[in-house]
Amino acid sequence: MAFKGTGNEAGSTELNFIGKGTSVTGEITTESSLRIDGKVNGKVICKNTLTVGETGEIEGEVQANNAIIGGKVKGKLFIKQKLVLEARSSMIGELKASKLIIDEGAVFQGTSDMGLGDKVAPMKSVTDKENGPK
Repeated sequence: MAFKGTGNEAGSTELNFIGKGTSVTGEITTESSLRIDGKVNGKVICKNTLTVGETGEIEGEVQANNAIIGGKVKGKLFIKQKLVLEARSSMIGELKASKLIIDEGAVFQGTSDMGLGDKVAPMKSVTDKENGPK
């Protein structure tokens, strides 16, 4: 489901939803904002703001300009600007972001790499690390 704004704002004004009770496996790519209240197993690429609601879950890789996490995320996150982990959220995995806000009560278990601004690039996969330089 997508809602479109008036078009007066800068950038894309559509908001896409994956509702509670919906499960998606695979890759999701959007130029606009995305809210996930269901479950996603795979890769999410959001060129605007990604919001994971309290009932939302993502397992896989996430690339977004900004992200607000209220649910559960397990995997790798690449956030160009700001990531907010809300009070009831859980993030387990690897994180690259320019700015990180962790609300009291949020769970973050993993590694973080910050301060890169627009230079946030995807991390090497586990197999790349194991094989070493060539």
